[in-house]
Amino acid sequence: MAARIIRKIVPAGRAGAAQYSTGVRKVTLIPGHGIGPEITVAVQKIFEAAKVPIEWDEVDVTAVRGPDGKFGIPQRAIDSVNANKIGLKGPLMTPVGKGYRSLNLALRKEFDLYANVRPCKSLDGIKTLYDNVDVVTIRENTEGEYSGIEHEIVDGVVQSIKLITEEASKRVAEFAFQFARDNKRKKVTAVHKANIM
Repeated sequence: MAARIIRKIVPAGRAGAAQYSTGVRKVTLIPGHGIGPEITVAVQKIFEAAKVPIEWDEVDVTAVRGPDGKFGIPQRAIDSVNANKIGLKGPLMTPVGKGYRSLNLALRKEFDLYANVRPCKSLDGIKTLYDNVDVVTIRENTEGEYSGIEHEIVDGVVQSIKLITEEASKRVAEFAFQFARDNKRKKVTAVHKANIM
């Protein structure tokens, strides 16, 4: 199936994505947990079918206890992303229990991944419910409930703070407008979703 989709995207007679590259690119691969390893294997097959010249640097992101007693991302994973500057990540689960924090949030904070960019575009020849879809959603990724500020008020009662700062709001707005300019998009719509989480 992946090869069929790639053939629809990359016209026949072209060398595939490899023709745009000057060499093999090393990419951090974080398979993740649950369905994550299955998803990342499928994505690797898609890249292979498209002849994308990638060398995968697979790292484990099982939570490790740091010197402060808190659990976080293994240093090997941090070093790999810092060295490669690009990565593919499957879903990460956060262990339940005191002292654990979201591994997804830990990655966002570690690498200041404040803008979640989600393109959604129709592909020619693939029938879907809606035609001619071409939308990019950009969401602030580190604040709100994602700030991870929680504490136990009394035994059995936890309070979670939804932190929103002017600085982070401006930063993601500036990112969205720059993205629109860089990608020749004529419209930016601001959406505030207060009923989530």
